Amino acid sequence: MTKLELKKTDKTYYGARADGWARVTIAPIPYLAIAGVGAPESTPYGEAVGALYPLAYGIKFVSKAAGRDFTVPPLSTQWWADDPTAFTQNRRAEWRWQAMIRMPDWVDDDAFAAARAKAKTVPGLDDVRFSMVDEGDSFQTLHIGPYSAEGPKLADLHDRIMPEAHVTFAGPHHEIYLSDPRRVAPEKLRTIIRQPVRPL
Repeated sequence: MTKLELKKTDKTYYGARADGWARVTIAPIPYLAIAGVGAPESTPYGEAVGALYPLAYGIKFVSKAAGRDFTVPPLSTQWWADDPTAFTQNRRAEWRWQAMIRMPDWVDDDAFAAARAKAKTVPGLDDVRFSMVDEGDSFQTLHIGPYSAEGPKLADLHDRIMPEAHVTFAGPHHEIYLSDPRRVAPEKLRTIIRQPVRPL
């Protein structure tokens, strides 16, 4: 049985470069998702992540039993705030988020329901949804370093890149965590930063 490795097959989604912002088009993609408010080090965010993984691996096992295997993709999170400067100025209590794990295109509501029925009860499990996210026209880059050092790149996007392209925000800022912060030093963390946009 061939195992799908989305990080290797989807070069647009995972192929961001660190030397600047690139404009890309992201197709609609299915995710497991759970939403909340506050800093990423907060208890609600930690519980949200803890609720996503049992379902992600449950869907993997359901899918494998049906003849289609895949590697569970990295965690990602959409972030937004009423005022975008909450990110460039690191006002973390104002951050809103939707933690997500991408699923293969063949995963459907039935697979989600089957995995949920078998999952061990953990905080937040009942709040996880299976939904499509359509980001479309976007700018993205690869950030190497601690999450707290993303501010200058975001400021460049907001203050220079987007005005020059005559676009504005079309959805939440999206981060895809290619590195495990439990195993990788902060200065070596690799994070894709993506911002959906639309014409002014």
